[in-house]
Amino acid sequence: MIVITLRISPEQYQFVATWMAGSIWGTNWKFVLALLPFIIILLPFVFYKARTMNVLNLGEMTATGLGAKVSREQVVLLAAAVGLAGSCVAVSGGIGFVGLIGPHAARRLVGVKHQMLLPASAFMGSLMVIVADMLGRLILQPSEIPAGIIVAIIGAPYFLYLLARSRA
Repeated sequence: MIVITLRISPEQYQFVATWMAGSIWGTNWKFVLALLPFIIILLPFVFYKARTMNVLNLGEMTATGLGAKVSREQVVLLAAAVGLAGSCVAVSGGIGFVGLIGPHAARRLVGVKHQMLLPASAFMGSLMVIVADMLGRLILQPSEIPAGIIVAIIGAPYFLYLLARSRA
């Protein structure tokens, strides 16, 4: 990283630093078009596999007893998750706490059934990013704070709360 940052221009460095912090600044419709194939193909597939995820949630032995091909399903679902996450990170940068906090908050609201949990997680994650982007643009006007930093500030206390609760 140090070698790369020393070799690029200050404008390119600013873009890379903003992207690495996780920002939806400077996006336009070409990025939406780049995401569209992944969303059109992988998102319906993941929703289709919601019942399989419910079975896998019961544990490996129970899922095998119910007829699920656990290893195969895990690899397929992992590939779909990597495709969706990777395509989103390519556009917005790493906004890590969204993937950690969004599903946990959604699970508390709707329960563990993936038919409801998947759309609720998507809604919670998108709501977190929108609120973080809005706050990042308003706090230090006319400049802005990347959404990834705001999400981390909001998400870290909740993540610590979840961690403390799991140890109790």
